[in-house]
Amino acid sequence: MAISSPVRRVRTIGFYVLTFLIVTAGAIWLALRVAPLQTVSAAGQTAQVGATQPNASLKGPGELDLFGQAIPTRPQFTGPIRPKLVLEHVSISPQVVQVLRSDGTHKVELTLSQQLAAGWERYFLWETLIAIGFAAIPLIAIVAIRKKPRIWKFLAAGITVVVLVNVGGILLTASSTPKTLRSVKTLDDLTGVDPLTVPPAAGKPQPGVQAVVIGDSTASGWGLPWGPNPTAIDQACGRSVDAYSHDLATANNWNVMNVACGSATIQNGLLGPQVLYNGEIAPPQLPEAEAATHAKVIIVSVGADDLQWGVMTQLCAAAQACDDKISAAYFGQLLDNFTRSYYELLSDLDRLPNHPAVLVNEYYDPFGTDLSCLSRYGMTPAKEKALVSRLGQLNTVLAQGASLFGFGVATPQFTGHELCTTDPYVQGPDDPAPLHPNAAGDLAIALADEQALPQLNPEPVTIPTPSPSPSPSGSPESALG
Repeated sequence: MAISSPVRRVRTIGFYVLTFLIVTAGAIWLALRVAPLQTVSAAGQTAQVGATQPNASLKGPGELDLFGQAIPTRPQFTGPIRPKLVLEHVSISPQVVQVLRSDGTHKVELTLSQQLAAGWERYFLWETLIAIGFAAIPLIAIVAIRKKPRIWKFLAAGITVVVLVNVGGILLTASSTPKTLRSVKTLDDLTGVDPLTVPPAAGKPQPGVQAVVIGDSTASGWGLPWGPNPTAIDQACGRSVDAYSHDLATANNWNVMNVACGSATIQNGLLGPQVLYNGEIAPPQLPEAEAATHAKVIIVSVGADDLQWGVMTQLCAAAQACDDKISAAYFGQLLDNFTRSYYELLSDLDRLPNHPAVLVNEYYDPFGTDLSCLSRYGMTPAKEKALVSRLGQLNTVLAQGASLFGFGVATPQFTGHELCTTDPYVQGPDDPAPLHPNAAGDLAIALADEQALPQLNPEPVTIPTPSPSPSPSGSPESALG
């Protein structure tokens, strides 16, 4: 029995509708999987913007791939398709510093938010084009099999459906995403911040302080004797009377305030409070430095703990090799994270209201060519070379960042006084704080600071050449940092 014309027409229309919907769904699904993430750069941060795979829920967080670690975003996004952002690289460039100084943080923040939103829009332009490409393949195949209708008419109808469904779906389910991304001022806004990293206001003014030292255990004097009547925080931070801050105070007849603390990182120590091993909480160092309203200079020693240098050194000594690609990649991620935090610290130092000079200390090489005293711990020339290379990368970041902001750099020289020499400036494996400077080493750091100060301070002062000192005592810590 012949099928009537209306029934045939309904069946034909039904076939086309079903075909178009199946092809559209498949094309969009494939396009979301293969569409290239869009690279955006702003505020010294390079990120890639794309979309997550469709989710069953209608609202939820996006995804931030932070140096290989996927974490949910703090903002909530409407719709089953949400943004995915991959943080690739952090750098400090002259352009970023110039924008920051000339236009302030608002311009930098605005640029970042605009770039993220623009990257999201570019991503969906590419996704739509790729979906069209994926849809064209089965549509052409269907025309070839059925030999009707005309190929261009069928293709045009199918592609129109793909575009309408794709764009309509974006407008209906993800139209608010660009607005949300434009509200992001820094990548921290995407993840939130640890409550411990929120610094309080500056403390009680310290107008009688001429210099402030901030940083980690190399600045606090870890492993060296405490001064008279140390506070619980002084003891937990390892602040010593043999630290280089005291050498600078003696040489310049200054009141030097040392707020450095062992194990301090930029985020948990300098910009935010630090939880110490004895349960005490050390206040953020930068607000304390800001309270020294008449300070001539702030001296910074930081980076080793951000890079987990102590742990890395111990693992390197215990492993058969530490120049493998996995270790190098892990160090690269840590260095990128540190660079981002270091940029934030330099920006905050640059904006201090009293505008003190800033001097950044590089790290010394504790090893040298003679490793005889470390051979029983597994240290070899190849391992030493890998560690020194990574230490050099850290020092390069320290020096480049300081230079871009117009700050000074001091380079302590321990040549001829490394760990296994007869007159070391470094605490040995059996000392309270291995790889940290001893009293003579702190004096050498102070000497390097004095040599750098004339570029910052018109009144140069000399201090004695470092000399050997008895083996120190104090609280233990595993390694440099």
